[in-house]
Amino acid sequence: MTDKTYNADLSRRHFFGKAAAAAGMAVAPGVFLRQVHARPADQAATSEQRWGILIDTDKCAKGCDSCVTACMDENGWGRADASEDKSGPHQKAQWIRKVTIKDKQTGHVQSLPLMCQHCENPPCVDVCPTGASMKRADGIVLVDKHICIGCRYCMMACPYKARSFVHEDLEDQKVVAPRGKGTVESCTMCVHRVDENGTPACVEACNADNHNAMYFGDLKDPNSEISRQLKQYGGKELRADLGLNTGVRYRGL
Repeated sequence: MTDKTYNADLSRRHFFGKAAAAAGMAVAPGVFLRQVHARPADQAATSEQRWGILIDTDKCAKGCDSCVTACMDENGWGRADASEDKSGPHQKAQWIRKVTIKDKQTGHVQSLPLMCQHCENPPCVDVCPTGASMKRADGIVLVDKHICIGCRYCMMACPYKARSFVHEDLEDQKVVAPRGKGTVESCTMCVHRVDENGTPACVEACNADNHNAMYFGDLKDPNSEISRQLKQYGGKELRADLGLNTGVRYRGL
């Protein structure tokens, strides 16, 4: 497999340059934050960390879409962007979506959020002809909108259908999450927040609603909350058989 792991700081600075400065730090009472210092703007993302999210499906409330709404509001896609009124239902942006799965043998039904799984070995990066699909040293998978040619090979390669294509001109975009007609996009793990020691909007919203079904943190730090949760209770990858070593894990499946 081609190693296209990038020290992506230059690219990240290129199109997320204004993100860090604009990042908000509002956190609801009781929400856990990892106590570390913000990475200086001139310092590249490092492989000493790997950011991840753990989702407890037993705590994920059926009918709740707080994580989806928070992502829309934070990154300016979906209903937060009324300019996407020409896209069909299957063309709408989907940085994160709630899905329902059913065990055919037992009939047990579960609801869970699905987004980019931020794979260690991302197939989207392997197939990208321009290098627009990239993985930072800290494991966050992104799309550089400046060199994305909209071929959508990455969308076909993603086994989680976690990417979407922008079909039309957009208005009122968020400074922290620039989007563009003719390009592919997906969950950024709220990289603008992460680089300021913040928490992804989806995780923050889940905790604010007291569901506490999502944990964010450094998978390489044994003392981080996500690592402690995984060590004590475990967690699974979706399609672990593909050997992608995802940064998003699920408990309760």
